[in-house]
Amino acid sequence: MTDRAVRELRPYPRVEGDWLATMVLLGRRQLALFGAHPWLLDVFHRPSGIGPETLAWFDNCIEVLEPVRCPVAAKFEAIAMMTGVASLFARQESAAGAFSFAGVDLAAYPHLVAAFGQPSGPTPRADLVERTLRGLLTGLLLAEPTEAG
Repeated sequence: MTDRAVRELRPYPRVEGDWLATMVLLGRRQLALFGAHPWLLDVFHRPSGIGPETLAWFDNCIEVLEPVRCPVAAKFEAIAMMTGVASLFARQESAAGAFSFAGVDLAAYPHLVAAFGQPSGPTPRADLVERTLRGLLTGLLLAEPTEAG
């Protein structure tokens, strides 16, 4: 059942030029898939859901990431984290109602009160999904390895 739903991620975007834009598009497609099939959020992580369509999707992601010079383990981690981020956004979108502090005494939380009192600043040019995926993928795949010590 999971693999049949993953088939809906096809056709995959053509791998041309900007690998990061292509991966963001793939992450957005995952988000849409989770929105269309909310039950996937509870079963997607299970090994029993890995079938030919899921393997084809991973293969496509690895193809997109071919030009990125980093260990293959980092690529698999980035793909897994991208999926995790898509599932978190999908869960947030499916949550009923907006969160509110109405009726809560915030006096014991001075930093939170001060944060609410600050101006929010300019609206970012990119939406939160895109900013998160771009930041995550570049951070995981392009960061220079550091020596422990």
